[in-house]
Amino acid sequence: MGLFDKFKFKKKPERKLERKPGPPQHSAPKQPVVTPDGKLVNAPKKEGAKPKKAKAKKLDTGDAYRVLLRPLITEKGSMLGVNNQYAFEVAPSSNKVEVRKAIRKVYGIDPIKVNVLNVSGKQVRYGRAEGVTKHWKKAIVTLPEGQKIDIQEGL
Repeated sequence: MGLFDKFKFKKKPERKLERKPGPPQHSAPKQPVVTPDGKLVNAPKKEGAKPKKAKAKKLDTGDAYRVLLRPLITEKGSMLGVNNQYAFEVAPSSNKVEVRKAIRKVYGIDPIKVNVLNVSGKQVRYGRAEGVTKHWKKAIVTLPEGQKIDIQEGL
């Protein structure tokens, strides 16, 4: 008899919420005023607030870190430094133009020349298991005379 169940129980009367008399819940904030002698009056005070430190502005590098994966610090890479060239591992889908823009955004230097090459994975064997290491892409960036990138900063 589920159809008639709604008639068995009486509805409870709805109660209205009553407000207590007193100050309004949301008062308009006071506007700060600067006096002629340079003091700030009616400024909102925060309890326990520490003074804010000025943040150093970060450069917007955009997607440059998706293109430049890491600098290559190898023996051959250090010999390239004599010719003012630096080697980077880059994203496999990137091209010379993207690498040039990424170097400009991250290091603030406009490269003279960018060479990109695909490095194929090597055959490896661990016991009986054989496989191939990942294929990856390398970029060799030539910078103008007198400019350099400090890559070995974090080593």
